[in-house]
This record gives sequence, structure tokens and C-alpha cells, in this order.
Amino acid sequence: MTTRAERRPNHRLATLVEEAGFSHAGLARRVDQLGAEQGLDLRYDKTSVARWLRGQHPRGIVPILLAEVFTQRLSRKLSAEDLGMAGCRPDYAGLEYAAGPNEAVEIVSGMWQADSAHRPALVEAAFTPGALVVPSRDWLIGSGDEEPHRADGGRVGFGDVAAVRAVGEAFRRLDNSFGGGHARQALVRYLDTEVATMLRGTYSGGVGRDLFSAASVLTRLVGWMAYDVGVHGMAQRYFVQALRLAQASGDRALGAYVLATMSRQAVYLGHGREAVQLARVAQQGAMAVATPRVRVLLHAVEARGHGLLGDGRACLAALVRAEQALGQAGPPAEEPNWARYVDEAQLADEFAHCYRDLEDHRRSREFAERSLKLRGEEYTRSKLFCRTVLATAMLGLGELDRACQIEAEATEEAGGLRSARAVDYVREFLLRLTPFRDTPAVRDFTARSDEFLRTAS
Repeated sequence: MTTRAERRPNHRLATLVEEAGFSHAGLARRVDQLGAEQGLDLRYDKTSVARWLRGQHPRGIVPILLAEVFTQRLSRKLSAEDLGMAGCRPDYAGLEYAAGPNEAVEIVSGMWQADSAHRPALVEAAFTPGALVVPSRDWLIGSGDEEPHRADGGRVGFGDVAAVRAVGEAFRRLDNSFGGGHARQALVRYLDTEVATMLRGTYSGGVGRDLFSAASVLTRLVGWMAYDVGVHGMAQRYFVQALRLAQASGDRALGAYVLATMSRQAVYLGHGREAVQLARVAQQGAMAVATPRVRVLLHAVEARGHGLLGDGRACLAALVRAEQALGQAGPPAEEPNWARYVDEAQLADEFAHCYRDLEDHRRSREFAERSLKLRGEEYTRSKLFCRTVLATAMLGLGELDRACQIEAEATEEAGGLRSARAVDYVREFLLRLTPFRDTPAVRDFTARSDEFLRTAS
């Protein structure tokens, strides 16, 4: 932050305040209200606005909130830089929602390059719940881009895009079987070299839409891998950029899938309210074009948010909608590639997690057992999660020895997995065992889990 002697009046902000017709108190009140919607207790007043006009930069995400206030009031997109606050929020690089496809390419390719070079700023970036509102809002109300096309660089055709999708499918299978820690950097290097070059190449509008769609899927996947290894700020930034690439592709269902992924991350980090909001934005923006399995996904992630908040009625209502949508689904081949995994096993897993959060151990056990019977062998990480949910249910039902046996088998079968989320699941189960730590079953499981916790981190 600049010192008092170095500050200069912020003429850009002053001009916008006058144009918008805000009083100082009115502007402060609107920033506080928008912050409250994101779970922030800001408490600004007219004196705060006077300081901003004199050149002080508010901290953290507040410049983004200020830009959103003016965007809503003036009905045109404004950024923190437009308010004369450039350079005040380096921690928020990558959270920008680009104005157009070319800008989106520059932002995301810069992230791929920084990630490939192991630059600490991206790795150390913080997850910011308040930064979820702007990209989800802009995606929802976005009128759509013109078909992205370019005439500068090597020619790109549909065959090249098919190769990108095939690479993405290979990395998806690796992630499912071995966790995000094994192959994430390899995918980043592929994005930084091959995909970035294609996005800056020569292609028609039709190829451009297909290319941006494939780039969005891979960017979401590399963000998912970052999320899986516990680098949550980086993951959030990749998800935001994947959402913008999806918008450029014109695929609303794909954008909703990215928002559903963001909702899952919010649930995992304990932000139930934001998770529900993201799921509902996804539904509002894509339900008219969503296939049945996509609808299953969107309702299920909403249910997970409600479950985290302890709202049983809303949670079960969302699960019923998901179940109804699955009943309308045809063969997986009729769905987008990224939605074909949504099946009875996946939905049963969602039910099991929700009932765990609602502390209905009997129903949680029922659905966890159903999911495990149906789940394919390649889903090593998902099966560990579901077995942990099953072990938690058994513990809640008073079957301590059986719970420890299930979890021990889960960790042994997941050998080779590198996933911070998997480690967190096992550690959370160990915490639930604390009251029984002196029993033989718990002592045995604790000893058997040590190797897994050490190698999977």
C-alpha cells in the first residue's frame, strides 16, 4: 500500500462516483451490502469513501466489489483498474473474467506458463469466496461471443482439436485412478505448449468454438487436479478461466459443468451458501439446454451444498430432482463426454455424502454400499471417498470394528493414490475415532493408515 505522502487523488473514482450519482455514504453502504452477500463483514462508511477518493486503496477483494457496484449502477462492465486501483490486488490475478475470447486466451495462457515455470505467486494464491460472484454473474448474463476465429499462426483443424480431447480423456482416467498429484504438471506443460499455440493459431469460427470448448475442459481438469492436491487458490483461478473459455465456445452446458465443479470445491472448503448459489446459477443459465445427466449433476451439487448447511428439506428435494433426471437419461453416448460418468453409482455416492452430512447414518450406509457395488474399477479415488463415508456411517451406527476394517481396506486398495483430498478424508475419519483411540481396532487401523497418509500426501 502506498504511504500517505505518495497518495494522489483518485480522479477516475471521483468521476465514476459523480456519474453514478452516489453519495459517499450510499456508495459505502452498497459495498457493505455486496460484501455481506459474500459473507464479508466490511463496515465501511462515508469516511472510507473519502479516503479512497484521496488515493487510498482498500485491501483484499474490496476493489472487485467496488467495480461490481459501479457495473450494476452504470450498466457497463467496469474493473478495479477502471476505478484507478490498478496494482492494488496482485493476489487476485487469474480471477478476472475476460471481456472477450482474445483476452481470455492471454489470461489463461499466462497462468499455464506461470504454473509450468513453478512461479510461487500462483501456487500461493488464496481461495477467495467473495471472488465467485463476478464470474458466475458475467457467465449468466453474458450475451455470448462471436465465433472465435484467427488468422495468425499455424493452421488448426478439427483433427487437432480431436487430439486435444483425446489427451484430456487420457489425463482424466489418470486422475481418477491415481489422483491429481501424479500427472498435473504434465497436463500443465501440454496446455502451455500445444494448446496455447493452437489458441494463437489460424482457425475458422467452427473450429474455434470446438477448440475453446476443448481448452475449457482441460483447464477445468487441471484446476480439478490442483483442487485434488490442495492448491485451492490456483484451482479457483483455473475454474474461472475454464468458465470464460466455455462461454467463448458457446456451450452453456459446459459452463454449467464448470460452475458445478466450483460448487464442489466450495462444499469441500466449507462454503455451503456459495456452493448452493453456484449450483443455482448453473441451473438458471443452462437448464434449458442441459441433457438429463447434466441436470443430475446440477441438482446433485446443489444438494451437497444444502447438506453441508444442514438443510435437510432442501437437500432431499434437490436429490429427488436429480433422481428424476437420471430416470430420463438415455445411453451415455447421447451425453457430452464429460457428463457420461454421471450414472446410478455417482448419484448413490451423492446421496451417501448428503445423508452423512445430515447425520442419517442408516441411509448413508445404504447408498454408500449401493454406489460401491456399481462403481467401475478405474475410480480409485472416488471409491476411497465412498468407503470412508460408509465407514463413517458404520461408526455412527455403533459398529466400531467394522468401520475400522472398511477404512483399512479402503486405504490399502488405494495404494499409489496421490491426493490431498484422500488424505483429508482419512484424517477426518481418524478424528472421529478419537474417543475410541485406546481400543484394539482403532490402534490397529491407525498403524495401518500411516503408510497411506505418508505416500498419498
